[in-house]
Amino acid sequence: MESLTSRMQGVQSPIIPVVGELIKNSPGTISLGQGVVYYNPPPEAREFLAKFFAEPANNLYKSVAGIPPLLTALAGKLSAFNGIEINEENCIVVTAGSNMGFMNAILAITNPGDEIILNTPYYFNHEMAIAMAGCRPVLVATDENYQLRKDAIAQAITPKTRAVVTISPNNPTGVVYSETALRQVNQICGMHGIYHISDEAYEYFTYNGVKHVFPGAFGRNSEYTISLFSLSKAYGFASWRIGYMVIPKHLLVAVKKVQDTILICPPVISQYAALGALQAKEEYLKSHIGAIGQVRQVVLDSLNRLQGLCSITPANGAFYFFLKVNTQMDAFELVKRLIEEHKVAVIPGTTFGMDDGCYLRVAYGALQKETAKEGIERLVQGLQTIVKS
Repeated sequence: MESLTSRMQGVQSPIIPVVGELIKNSPGTISLGQGVVYYNPPPEAREFLAKFFAEPANNLYKSVAGIPPLLTALAGKLSAFNGIEINEENCIVVTAGSNMGFMNAILAITNPGDEIILNTPYYFNHEMAIAMAGCRPVLVATDENYQLRKDAIAQAITPKTRAVVTISPNNPTGVVYSETALRQVNQICGMHGIYHISDEAYEYFTYNGVKHVFPGAFGRNSEYTISLFSLSKAYGFASWRIGYMVIPKHLLVAVKKVQDTILICPPVISQYAALGALQAKEEYLKSHIGAIGQVRQVVLDSLNRLQGLCSITPANGAFYFFLKVNTQMDAFELVKRLIEEHKVAVIPGTTFGMDDGCYLRVAYGALQKETAKEGIERLVQGLQTIVKS
């Protein structure tokens, strides 16, 4: 039988499982690869599971958009923390993680052949979703500090453009976009009648007094703004798969069609856990993110020894640094050698659309301080050894 072809042949393979297999084959490797946090969901999340099991009808399908108590709790959080008011013009849809929210949005606003503007380096699952939808990612390079270039974004818009995507705090670079830059992008989208898709997965992770602002709170162009949120990072919910999106009300019918087809409803047991997590005391987030901030400083102190060997852009958000290594070596080959020869794993920049040099994403959220210190030492020594040889 001849091999079948499909649209998936044009979609890049996710890099995390590939690197995971290399780690599995090199026991003792410390991973600075996957973007997760080191800590568990708050106890309140587990406590609310009892409420789930106490309701005998919870094994049945529930609302496509999310259970009412969680929608109410999220509306309160959005108002208090994000400055986003839920009203007659917008609404919340709970999703199985914010990746699903992104796919929902793309399918709801596009036809095959349409264009979505991504700022490079992009988040690879965004690029993959656009390709799966039969649309075309239009790549716009950020500046030397990975900040948005509003003029370049405006120039990239064509009659086929349906949205501009921003991620702040950013994956993979860790930079935080300024309020001015995000307002400019939001205004450009409003002027052209296209959507601003704002990925807020790392909304809590900022350092050194830097604050993230939320395009969904700008108000003026709310009918063109789609905001994506996640519990995966701040609440340690990676495998529990709960995210949510704030969308203009006119997109609700389309989004519900997508979600009902793919999911029917977000896992109700996880929605109860999310409802519990939102009851956690402020100290839960403050202490854990503070600890990640301490790890960040350990990582940065070690990376600074690579000056001359790598370019290290300042990053005050998420839990990533994005290195440009001064070498002609292929990024994936360098990653393989770091794992095999130095027992430390990072992610190659090519998977984020950076193929004009050798780039590496370093993730530090999953490790406690001592393990992170050992891992980053292995990375520094490995780069010094491999690149200089």
